[in-house]
Amino acid sequence: MAEAKWHRLGPVEQFVGRSLRQIEIGNLAIALTYRDGTFAAISGRCNHVGGPLGNGTLSDDGFVVCPWHSWQFHRLTGEARPGIPAAVPRHEVKIEDGSLWVDLTPATKRVHAPHPAHALSRPIQREPGPLRVVGIATSAMSRQFPRYSTSEAMLQLALDHAKERAAISKLIRLNDLSFKHCEGYYSKSAQACTWPCTITQMDPSDQLDQVYEAIVFWADVVLIATSIRWGAPSALYFKMIERMNCIQNQITIHDNVLIRNKVAGFIITGGQDNVQAVAGQMMLFFGELGFQFPQFPFVAHSRGWSAEDMENNVAQVQESRELHEGTKALADRCLAAAAQLVAAGAGCTSVPRGGRKAHRQP
Repeated sequence: MAEAKWHRLGPVEQFVGRSLRQIEIGNLAIALTYRDGTFAAISGRCNHVGGPLGNGTLSDDGFVVCPWHSWQFHRLTGEARPGIPAAVPRHEVKIEDGSLWVDLTPATKRVHAPHPAHALSRPIQREPGPLRVVGIATSAMSRQFPRYSTSEAMLQLALDHAKERAAISKLIRLNDLSFKHCEGYYSKSAQACTWPCTITQMDPSDQLDQVYEAIVFWADVVLIATSIRWGAPSALYFKMIERMNCIQNQITIHDNVLIRNKVAGFIITGGQDNVQAVAGQMMLFFGELGFQFPQFPFVAHSRGWSAEDMENNVAQVQESRELHEGTKALADRCLAAAAQLVAAGAGCTSVPRGGRKAHRQP
């Protein structure tokens, strides 16, 4: 049994006013609790990704709830909820001469619940084969009574054209997927935003894993199609990219570039204008993920502010030979750029930090 290392925390009365607090002693973090006249201490580092347990909350039944992802460990034993074979270390405490003491040597060991690694955590490696194109349609509509989407129609045209150029293509409709909104873990701590996405890891029913799989592992070309809604991309587009912050955040906190040698292009249509601003937002975001762009990386169509005859807008998109040819040409440019990148070999996995988000100042 390891030798005890008792450390004086301070006068007892200093610690009775709060039910839970985080205490840092050198490199050791302790989650100290006080309830019903009894002190208890467990590790202040969560099993998941090291969240500060002592900054969380204490449940009515005595579980310390991590502030990052709500993992729970009992304040007296360090054990997880019944049925979960996991625990954080427990530390002995004592009161002596009016002072509270904690044993820095843990009384129990940390136990991680056994589980297989998530499929998205595997090494990134392009599988051999022809160029692959994924189209992501972001139009929202009734699933029971879907409408005609001009942006999705042009996206399908581009995907069909890619097949004619001997590429493999597939379509993902965000409207068909069931996935949660981003829960803003990054707002709690940069370290709380994980790859794979914490929501994806904890909720197997969340279907955004299909998008992650396609853009990080499968596709060489990603085509994003959106309508214009009040001068901005669609609501589903924003719901998706908020969840993609976990990809960009890997660069920020781990210098780990997940998007390697991939090309993005954009298809933008709408009854309203503001094409340049919509394209600019999309290019900035996907550029920050690590995507590269062909010359002239988007095509767009809009009838402008004054046109409310949307039935004519649909007819114009369906019948415009120039728009169709332009959409096919976008697919060609993306494929040509992707072919060069694939031929060049593995892309960069890290990036010099100077001038980038959250780089260290001298």
